[in-house]
Amino acid sequence: MSAASRAEVEKTARLVGLDADGLGFLAGLPGEDVRAFREQASAALFDGAPEMLDRIAAATRLVPAAVAAAISQKALGPRLAAAVAGRLEAGRAADIIEKLPVSFTAESCAHLDPRKIAGIVDRLEEGLVVRIAVALAERHDHLTMGRFVGHLRDGVLGRILEQIGDTDVLRAGFYVDQPERLPRILELMGDDRLGSVVRAAAAAGLWEEALAVADAVGGEQRLRIAQLAARLDGPELASLVRVTHEAGLWERLLPLVALLGEEDRLAVARLEPLRDPGVLAGVVRAVVATRLWGAFLPLAGVLPADARKVVAGAAAGLGDDELDALVREVAEQDLWELVLPLVELMDDTGKQRVFDLPAFRDQPRP
Repeated sequence: MSAASRAEVEKTARLVGLDADGLGFLAGLPGEDVRAFREQASAALFDGAPEMLDRIAAATRLVPAAVAAAISQKALGPRLAAAVAGRLEAGRAADIIEKLPVSFTAESCAHLDPRKIAGIVDRLEEGLVVRIAVALAERHDHLTMGRFVGHLRDGVLGRILEQIGDTDVLRAGFYVDQPERLPRILELMGDDRLGSVVRAAAAAGLWEEALAVADAVGGEQRLRIAQLAARLDGPELASLVRVTHEAGLWERLLPLVALLGEEDRLAVARLEPLRDPGVLAGVVRAVVATRLWGAFLPLAGVLPADARKVVAGAAAGLGDDELDALVREVAEQDLWELVLPLVELMDDTGKQRVFDLPAFRDQPRP
């Protein structure tokens, strides 16, 4: 299951009140398809709410906000109170929330109609929003944090980032419902804080979450993450390679490595896991499946000699179609300077197979 699919399955499970394992039939679907299903299910659940909620909401409008807040706590409870809030005008819902204990609101947030979040949050006092976010972090409810974070103004985000831990930032980022906001969130984090979050990924075993966040941003922010990861201590960086191999995440990691300068790329190439023939063979298989030769060959070119020979042997053992696809991609991206040294490391049979390929014979080479 991809990281995007996993996050969406867990969000859907929360929505319908099931364990994520109970939605295993969604695991093989693309993340965007699971998200579309979740949004449809959410609309059906909230739009199909019983008329009783509308009657409670109507009654709530007739009493002062403080009285409505007391009723919410004593008679409704967090889940039903959230359902009623979703039937109110955003301003009225915000007035009542401001009279509720933060702990009660944090528990209720998980059950709020996601379509109502933006309107309500925009009407709440900033300090209250910060306190609610901190309470959610203390409850380890990162999934709910991810639902709200995309609706927050920069000033609120900055204050929240100052008050929650590195793993909370990372986990909430993994679940964010508006990934287009992630680049701005990273901009608000200086290099020191972002570096601390990257180190937390190593310490807490959250590399899958970190790679998912990196995959959701681009340009300068993705480069920042790649550089900060490459400059970790050897054991921390090695843990990233091991997790990538075990979880099959090369498709996410290799494009990051390709962004690195020569010194940082050398730091990755010297890692102990990249001397393991099993890991190297796994990399080659992943590159074949994803056609990421352009991202992998710069790294392969700076691997130690024994590791390069393993890569060359794995490439020489590819099927005819796979080897032909490699040569065609090399030709399309003009990567001959990177691939020919690997061809030289192949045995005579492997070399001849490459030389006999039409894609090799038909392309100009240096």
